[in-house]
Amino acid sequence: MSVTSRYRLAWEGFWREAPEEAGAVFWDADPALTAGLHLPLFHPHLIDPGLPLVDLGCGNGTQTRFLADRFPRVLGADLSAAAVDRARRSDPAGQAAYRVLDATDKREAETLHAELGDANVYMRGVLHQCEPDDRQPLVDALAALAGQRGRVFLAELSEAAGALLGGLARSPAGPPPKLAPVLRHGIVPGDVADDAVPQYLRAAGLTVLARGEIPLMTTEFGPDGARIELPSQWWVAGRTR
Repeated sequence: MSVTSRYRLAWEGFWREAPEEAGAVFWDADPALTAGLHLPLFHPHLIDPGLPLVDLGCGNGTQTRFLADRFPRVLGADLSAAAVDRARRSDPAGQAAYRVLDATDKREAETLHAELGDANVYMRGVLHQCEPDDRQPLVDALAALAGQRGRVFLAELSEAAGALLGGLARSPAGPPPKLAPVLRHGIVPGDVADDAVPQYLRAAGLTVLARGEIPLMTTEFGPDGARIELPSQWWVAGRTR
């Protein structure tokens, strides 16, 4: 199974047109507010921090470069070739490797696992951007990449974020400037039920080892000058036998 061509083209169009400066994309927050907060939640559950780490849905690679400073081998993977090209351009020192990957296609994930071996996997805010039918295959791919010894860190918007995003999109003044291009390209965030993610993980053969709540930070600010923070949950999962 693989994603629809419409979905792929939407992301290609978005990343071709998105500004290149830091913080110009709605979700491209500084790693100190994102991966930097996630690592202390993830690291205690790693069987082997020396395994390759895959940043799945890496986009322009902001978090990937941060992770590459903290793990010996990091790969940023994304559905969009335009995003991967941008990530490579933003990493002239080659801190990480990058590749195009349709992670809803388990065969692609299995091919990557054959190259890397078991890997730890970091994924932030990707499931809610997927079409509903693609969500279980995506989590199946996470399990394929992790293998027996890898661990998965998954941060995803809570149900409550759907109403907040809907309100922003329907604002009388129009959506915030950094959210507007996302919607214009037909990338519409969808609700993922709070209890659905553990079900996806269990169906993929993974056990939830830890979970909690943490805001997903954006780069956009409201009329009061406060940063827009989206309610989200996090999970660490892996195989336990």
